[in-house]
Amino acid sequence: MAEIAFRANAEDERIIRNALREDERPSDVLRRALRLLQREMWQDRLAAAARRTVEGLGEHN
Repeated sequence: MAEIAFRANAEDERIIRNALREDERPSDVLRRALRLLQREMWQDRLAAAARRTVEGLGEHN
């Protein structure tokens, strides 16, 4: 697996500190955030596909 470097600025560090759960490391917060981002991307893709389907159905009327 490739190593990814991330240099947090002051605002990033504040967000990470606020998102830390008990017994969690900053890398755990980032991993959780990436999973949430992935879920959001899938939801966006599903919504776009649904819109295309609805638009396609409207063309046949």
